[in-house]
Amino acid sequence: MKKSNIGFWAFVLPSFVFFVLVVMIPAVWGLGYSLTDWNGISKEVHFVGVQNYIRIFSQDKDFFHAFTFTAVFALAAVIGVNVIGFLLALLVTSKAKCTTFMRGAFFMPNLIGGILLGFTWQFIFVQAFGAIANATGWKFFANWLSDTKTSFWGLLILVIWQLAGYMMVIYIAQIQNIPDSIIEAAEIDGASYFQRLKHIVLPLVAPAFTIGLFLSLTTCFKLYDQNLALTNGGPFNSTEMLALNIYNSAFKYNELGLAQAKAVIFLVTVAAIGLTQLYFSKKREVEM
Repeated sequence: MKKSNIGFWAFVLPSFVFFVLVVMIPAVWGLGYSLTDWNGISKEVHFVGVQNYIRIFSQDKDFFHAFTFTAVFALAAVIGVNVIGFLLALLVTSKAKCTTFMRGAFFMPNLIGGILLGFTWQFIFVQAFGAIANATGWKFFANWLSDTKTSFWGLLILVIWQLAGYMMVIYIAQIQNIPDSIIEAAEIDGASYFQRLKHIVLPLVAPAFTIGLFLSLTTCFKLYDQNLALTNGGPFNSTEMLALNIYNSAFKYNELGLAQAKAVIFLVTVAAIGLTQLYFSKKREVEM
């Protein structure tokens, strides 16, 4: 074996082994359990074929509500996270003062765990907003997490606040790779800031948008801990997302076979959406 091949496998083989053990084998094992009626406790496992899938598509209204809510939420969150992340990147790469401090401050929420963030924002929405509502009489601040409409916006605020700083780092790296000579040439030619942003910065940052959209889309679809800590799917399951619905099926109602079937559908959906987004984003990059 050539030395180059030995070096290649020395780096790749450990990662590949862990990938097979941690990802591939559990995925195949879970696919098998999705064809059974296992409750997660009993030693008896009965093969039921595709009955779990038939039940999901014909009877499980909660799953389809969670799927719809997750899709709508993910769309709103992806737009908010990437737009705000890009605007923050423009701010901290400008000639403004304290940009180093701002980078750290904007990125810091991403370092906090989702459970802790959920409970922190739950305190803000319930206690702080409640105190403001009682002191001022403004109904806008009252009952944010107990209302089906405002609870959606509360969860959206939490996710954008957490993920925007991470997307900011991705856009900063791409913006700083833009040659200064291009920007200076545009300035000499009389291009305004918004003209430079539209015709130079945005096209050259397109690869970062591809990465940012993919990461934020898959993250928002798989959201669990923030959903659990902030609203726990309430009120009336109106904010229950797919990951929480699958968890409840498995560990609350002890229907692990059904939960595994939902997880398989979830995996296929996220993979299809992510790959589709990557395809069109790459195609858009070539056109730009």
